[in-house]
Amino acid sequence: QAIPPHLLLSVQFPFLHFSGISPASFWLFCLFPGAWDLVGAYWDMRQANYQHSTRYFHAWGNYDAAQGGPGSVWAAKVISNAREDPQGLLNQHHFGSSSCELENLNSNQKAGEWGQSGNDPKHFRPASLPKEY
Repeated sequence: QAIPPHLLLSVQFPFLHFSGISPASFWLFCLFPGAWDLVGAYWDMRQANYQHSTRYFHAWGNYDAAQGGPGSVWAAKVISNAREDPQGLLNQHHFGSSSCELENLNSNQKAGEWGQSGNDPKHFRPASLPKEY
């Protein structure tokens, strides 16, 4: 089982309590990069407007966040779950459990987990997606 990020940070940075940096400031410093990585991937996905590329951008944003350390990974998980959990409940309520939308949501969630674990997001990259992405 994974160690919660706030415990990791207190072990890795015990000087925080005495350095004059407030825990809230440090959390913002650690969480912001992960959130920004997801925003960047979302923005690129919207700009690319390319069919069947959603999983790639989910994996890519989470992969970038994973490179930022435990705070960034935690932020990526929270943001991904905050978006996907309610969306999954709504899709299941409106379309039932056999919905294509629900399958896409599960596929995107697995791609996000793939990226969070540090695996190469190019695994999900469509072959004809423009090189700038």
